[in-house]
Amino acid sequence: MNGHADTSVYPLRVEGELDSHLSRWQWLVKWVLVIPHVIVLVFLWIAFIVLWLVALVAILFTGRYPRAIFDFNVGVLRWSWRVGFYSYSALGTDRYPPFTLADVPDYPARLNVEYPQELSRGLALVKWWLLAIPQYLIVGVFAGGAWAGFNAMSDNGGWTSGGGLIGLLVCIAGVVLLFTGRYPKAIFDFVMGMNRWCYRVAAYAALMTDKYPPFRLDMGGQESAPDTAESNVVTPKPGTGLS
Repeated sequence: MNGHADTSVYPLRVEGELDSHLSRWQWLVKWVLVIPHVIVLVFLWIAFIVLWLVALVAILFTGRYPRAIFDFNVGVLRWSWRVGFYSYSALGTDRYPPFTLADVPDYPARLNVEYPQELSRGLALVKWWLLAIPQYLIVGVFAGGAWAGFNAMSDNGGWTSGGGLIGLLVCIAGVVLLFTGRYPKAIFDFVMGMNRWCYRVAAYAALMTDKYPPFRLDMGGQESAPDTAESNVVTPKPGTGLS
């Protein structure tokens, strides 16, 4: 590591578009509506964990993440994010999530991970537990005590349960929505930042990247490259005498 701030785009991208017209009351019953998804996600996350172990062995011997397993596991993360965005990880849309691992470009919630051409064999042994411990502590605050580490991701199909600070803020947003018909944009942006942080840690723990998740809360529905040091330099106006 060097002393410069990491200003590059993370290999995992999490985005969400807040619906302009949300139902005031539908969020009260979404816990029932997502039951079919939760059932499917339980089995998908069991497969995720098994395939993660297969990928770990493959990385140790070849330095590569098997592409078919990678695409499947990304699909599980993507499915979990769509369900979470619809339900209690964001309440960002009333559009019912599709039952698919594939990317759905016109759905309001999207998740993609850049495929790594090569991965460190040594890091694969330690990054998902030892190196990620500081991240797990932060994610535990964001997503709740139920998310205690990589293995806990399979308990509720990701963060669809909406515990911790995310769950609290989403609940507040739901109450405001119920009485005013509006979702506070500031809460949405903050919730998106926390969800984005959680899924970055998930991708790192799932061995999908060697790039350590930044300690940075990138808020808002859309991801963009962080400001670089150069973009923050003030250019002196002509005639000021500054150089």
